[in-house]
Amino acid sequence: MKRIILLFFVFAVVGSLHSSALVNVYGRDYKLLNGRWDAIVDLYDQGERMKIFENRAPEGNTDFYEYSFDGGLRLEVPGDWNSQSPELKYYEGTVWYGRHFDADPTPGEREFLYFGAVSYRCNVYLNGKLIGSHEGGFTPFEIDVTDYLKKGDNFLAVEVNNRRTVDAIPALAFDWWNYGGITRDVMLVTVPDNHIADYFIQLDKSAADKINVDVKMSQPVAGVKVSVEIPGLKKKFEAVTDNLGRVSGTIKSKDLKRWAPDAPVLYDVTVKGGDDTVEERIGFRNIEVDGTKILINGEPQFMRCVSFHEEIPQRMGRAFSRADATMLLNEAKDLGVNMIRLAHYPQNEYTVRMAEEMGIVLWQEIPIWQGIDFTDDNTRAKAQNMLAEMINRDKNRCAVGFWGVANETKPSEARNDFLKSLLETGKSIDTTRLYVAAFDLVEFDKDRRVFTMNDSFTDNLDVVAVNKYMGWYHPWPLSPAESVWDVNPDKPLIISEFGGEALYGQSGSRDVVSSWSEDSQARLYEDNLRMMENIPNLAGVSPWILFDFRSPFRFHPTNQEGWNRKGLVSDRGQRKKAWYIMRDFYQKKRNNQ
Repeated sequence: MKRIILLFFVFAVVGSLHSSALVNVYGRDYKLLNGRWDAIVDLYDQGERMKIFENRAPEGNTDFYEYSFDGGLRLEVPGDWNSQSPELKYYEGTVWYGRHFDADPTPGEREFLYFGAVSYRCNVYLNGKLIGSHEGGFTPFEIDVTDYLKKGDNFLAVEVNNRRTVDAIPALAFDWWNYGGITRDVMLVTVPDNHIADYFIQLDKSAADKINVDVKMSQPVAGVKVSVEIPGLKKKFEAVTDNLGRVSGTIKSKDLKRWAPDAPVLYDVTVKGGDDTVEERIGFRNIEVDGTKILINGEPQFMRCVSFHEEIPQRMGRAFSRADATMLLNEAKDLGVNMIRLAHYPQNEYTVRMAEEMGIVLWQEIPIWQGIDFTDDNTRAKAQNMLAEMINRDKNRCAVGFWGVANETKPSEARNDFLKSLLETGKSIDTTRLYVAAFDLVEFDKDRRVFTMNDSFTDNLDVVAVNKYMGWYHPWPLSPAESVWDVNPDKPLIISEFGGEALYGQSGSRDVVSSWSEDSQARLYEDNLRMMENIPNLAGVSPWILFDFRSPFRFHPTNQEGWNRKGLVSDRGQRKKAWYIMRDFYQKKRNNQ
């Protein structure tokens, strides 16, 4: 029976388990289907009519077909097509991917095709039959292919389309490159018939010695033995499933060492359910808000943050591997961060897991960016599903401290209802993290001579974040030293974006932003950091952005050339003057914390 998991569903257990894809495929028995795939560019969307997915070959003298996967374009998977062929650099449309693979189905086991991400929408065909579809370019999905696999050779075809549409998320216009393709790992995952479908193993939101355990088996069968073992703590939880196939309980340990940015302690964890076993690495920490402070393990933490896109600028392509994650995270770590905002969408699982190993808190978000149609119920359902898929993939990752539900949206009743529905979706899955959104609505009140923001939706958030480009998009109404803020004074406030553009190596007046110089960018950073001293509830800072990144928004023929130049580091990996300003600022913050 065909089974594709596209929309989340709720299990009414302690901790509210959901499932949208197999949790932790990297801790299971799997076969990678990465490598070079054959590909066909389908500019006019004729592939379905021509039944490309059947991959037929002529058998008689009168047979012929006007397509062939053999002998044509080949594309690396994972990877985007834009960076693999000059003709596809700007391509937005349909590309068919195809490959053969061997399988050996075994009675008593189920086989899942798992896609880490496909950008943006896809239809998946196995041995000539449509077996599933998915929309959303940054979250995983799985398809149960047990009843479609053949022993020996199988042919897999994936119709991928990255065309921008008004009802997509993100929508028609966004300030980053619209990479298309099968951009993350593809795997054939083998599990027992009754397997571990989901688990949520995290430290209690406020207790320092209480680990909450929730496990859900794939079949609603009572009496199945389930265990969660943490050898490093010499602890083991055991129970049998109820008639819904679930167990829940707690593990208490006074010897538990909590994960923190300066001490990223992770424990080996083994989850067993019936005949299924999943190996994990999990850290345990508390994160909460106390007035205007963000607390990790009960201690105030100033969030020294930076953002980056899932892009390797030197390659001008999507980041997809552990090596890519190493490059991005090491550059951030050298800056002195204890947090990264993975803007503006869920990024590769390698990045998330490596950040956890390195002691970096993560802010993850879905691309509810400018231009979203908040009145469309279908768009809302897509957003809820994306949020659920993001949270379900990473809910066991202690590095994730923040779930972001929006960036730079305008107040309206429809917007508020839309975002509230996202908070409801998120909190039905996970209440152990902080919920945040970034706004660009701060204005200067001429009468009071302070910066303020009026957006009632912020009352629903744990942490408020503001994007404000003083000195770049906004002229200074006062000197930085005189610029006082009164924005959500009872909540922690993070400056989630600030800065300006500069072309690496370009000199010019510090006072002229149109010089596109490192000197002007450095001045903007100095001024903004001075202003931030006048924000009493400031709980973190995140300059925009770590690397220059590709953007069709950017038209300047000599200074941009299709790049957003706000990076602290150039597209060739060279550090600009502003990088050193932020590095010194973060070093002082860390020393004074």
